[in-house]
Amino acid sequence: MNWSIDFAPLLPEPLMWVLALLGLALAALLFVRRSRGAVLRLAALAAMLAALLNPTLREEERETLNNVAIVVLDESPSQALADRPAQTQAVKADLEAKLAKIPNLDVKWVVGGKPGDAKPAGTNIFSDLNAALSDTAPDRIAGVMFVTDGQVHDVPKSAASLGFSAPVHTLLTGSPGEFDRRIEVIESPRYGLVGQSQNIELAVRETGKRSGASEPVTLKVRREGKPDEMVRAEIGRPVKIDMPLPHTGTNIVEIELEPAQGELTPANNRVVVAAEGVRENLRVLLVSGEPHAGERTWRNLLKSDAAVDLVHFTILRPPEKQDGTPINQLSLIAFPTRELFSEKIKDFDLIIFDRYQHKGILQLLYYDNIARYVDRHGGALLVAAGDDYANSFSVYRTPLSTVLPGRPTGRVLEMPFKAHVTPEGRRHPVTEGLPGSTGIRLADASTEPSWGKWFRQAEVSADRGRVVMNGAEDRPLLILDRKGQGRVALLTSDHAWLWARGYDGGGPHSDLLRRLSHWLMKEPDLEEERLIASSKGLKLTIERRSMEDSVPPVKLMAPGGEVSDVTLDAVPVEPGVWRSTIDVKLPGLYKAETQAPSGTLTAVANAGVEDPREMSEVTASDTKMKPIADATGGGVFWTHPTGPFSALSGGVDVPRISMMSTATVMAGSGWMALKDREAFLTRGVKLTPMFTGLAALSALLALIALAWWREGR
Repeated sequence: MNWSIDFAPLLPEPLMWVLALLGLALAALLFVRRSRGAVLRLAALAAMLAALLNPTLREEERETLNNVAIVVLDESPSQALADRPAQTQAVKADLEAKLAKIPNLDVKWVVGGKPGDAKPAGTNIFSDLNAALSDTAPDRIAGVMFVTDGQVHDVPKSAASLGFSAPVHTLLTGSPGEFDRRIEVIESPRYGLVGQSQNIELAVRETGKRSGASEPVTLKVRREGKPDEMVRAEIGRPVKIDMPLPHTGTNIVEIELEPAQGELTPANNRVVVAAEGVRENLRVLLVSGEPHAGERTWRNLLKSDAAVDLVHFTILRPPEKQDGTPINQLSLIAFPTRELFSEKIKDFDLIIFDRYQHKGILQLLYYDNIARYVDRHGGALLVAAGDDYANSFSVYRTPLSTVLPGRPTGRVLEMPFKAHVTPEGRRHPVTEGLPGSTGIRLADASTEPSWGKWFRQAEVSADRGRVVMNGAEDRPLLILDRKGQGRVALLTSDHAWLWARGYDGGGPHSDLLRRLSHWLMKEPDLEEERLIASSKGLKLTIERRSMEDSVPPVKLMAPGGEVSDVTLDAVPVEPGVWRSTIDVKLPGLYKAETQAPSGTLTAVANAGVEDPREMSEVTASDTKMKPIADATGGGVFWTHPTGPFSALSGGVDVPRISMMSTATVMAGSGWMALKDREAFLTRGVKLTPMFTGLAALSALLALIALAWWREGR
């Protein structure tokens, strides 16, 4: 039971103060005049004021609540270094024994600092504490104890932001004066032009003291496909390392620092810098043999690509068109055949002939230049043809026939048909997964595309290359081929513009034509034979894309030089894609290599710590947690035992724990305290009036009567 007195004044509080002051003034006047009965009159006045205050005796039935102590165990990656895991477990066992001896105390254990996809980088154990506080009343918290190495990245700036009033103690794992070296990247490129180089600026940092003077250190630089390079550096002094960008996509450079004797961990002695290689704008030459409905489709598509510089010519006046108009009166630009196909042909990444016929505009020598441009210089050629490809003026009747993969039969198929992807096309990146390719299910359980129909196609015989799409009468519609160092594509219909116009539902014209042009220009993401390596922590995923029915094992080279074979999953995850995920032991740069029909394929991936901020500072420190400990009256303690009797301490030195209720300083040398919050839960309340009704009236009348009696004597 708990008793207290409550007041419920019958008059407003300001009026009560006025009456009290008037009563005191009247009593003072009576005492000054030495009036008889002054004491009794003062007592009567006090009784009247007491009655007006309406005092009530409050009797509460209370249930005492236990105090709550929260212990947060830091399990961030830096806590796994050296002997810290065993030290943490020893501290936990010691705390369990000491806290169990304190009466009326509940202990809540919280695991914090574990990395996660949705968590920010670094050790964030206060956020884990806040999550644990969601179901704990703040007035029951007696204190919080962190078991950590002190490298915490979300320490509050003020004690008020904690949300409770209790001491915060820190029990430090590790030991004072730990020594460690690491590589700090000061500046690194995120992207650059292919064929050029960027600079990486970094420095070797040293934490803690090491006996002896610091000597120069050696950095090992690993670049893709090149031997290791040794670079000398000095502690604390920035050094620049050249990073070439040999190809598009991700380019990786690994830099490793040789371990030092007595170093805490070599896990932060390496960094990996990844930069995206981007090409300068690709130059495309589009030659339209005549104005037609599909010409604008090609032009709009290529002009909409910011990575493409388009040069477009349309033959408006072929040589056979003679109407007697003088040349100087025509507003036409002469076709610069010699400049384009002799002097500057190597400046183009792709040449497109759109419904072009050989009618004497280009000399046979220029066709031969184009064929050599493809075969020997790695150029790309796309012929988008229609009925023009089947007649006697076809570009196949020129030296271009040596690089074109389809031979015309002379027949033009004019009928409604739907383009469809072939089995090879389902594996090829140009036509793989085109939207609507299997959109309609037929009565015989087969499927057909949901695309609109085309109406004209030149019949060809595929001499070489891969037929990725068929059309009318199941004849080749799109043929892709590698010729020498270059690439060639043949589209045997000029009705792709019907998809762009939305006729009969339209079709994926932009997807198809964009993929086609970028495959011709050797976009790495569209290679049909490709090896991809990626990592997440120490899990390495290897993906192989191929047009073949099966793929050989992948040779994997670890950072330490160990070579192993990885057999990919027997069943493709999708057409033409094999994948496998393995666990690796060492962090570092892994190189995968395999054989393909086009040659040797390689890929690199960086496996290791995903949180560089966490491993940037790994030596135990008391500086980050001390401000919040001082602000809450807590303390910071090293648990690593020292002194001649450290071997007898059980491996850790945990201060004794006591419970205090009114102190403001809750920690000292060898001890720390929890705050007794004296929290309770009220089960019932009984209110008893103390000076009201007949009792108050009787007392008041008795005092007034006594005062009169005293004055009358």
